[in-house]
Amino acid sequence: MAVRGIRGATTVEEDSPQAIVDATQELLGALLDENGIVRSDVAAAWFTTTRDLTAEFPAVAARRIGLSTVPLLGAREMNRPGALARVIRVLVHCYADPERAPQHVYLRDAVQLRLDLQGAQ
Repeated sequence: MAVRGIRGATTVEEDSPQAIVDATQELLGALLDENGIVRSDVAAAWFTTTRDLTAEFPAVAARRIGLSTVPLLGAREMNRPGALARVIRVLVHCYADPERAPQHVYLRDAVQLRLDLQGAQ
């Protein structure tokens, strides 16, 4: 096993605690499932949000799905004019098979952030 970084992102329709938690749980679930990662293999996760999301920390969602002993960090994404709004991003560091290519997961409107991955997953 090697430590790998796996990226993902999603968007929410509104800045509410429930929307942020639900979308983050969906994103983390998809990221772990797509990569065959069990929660005990997660070493750390780093979340960012765009400046229009302030109602809840994405890390709350991670704690609720059982990542209670995993170091989690949150930060604000760069405020670039014209950038996609209401985005939650994550970088998960985990132990994984070094021979298996990581499957980065982009959901909802966030798929447009990585058009190069469309059809590659």
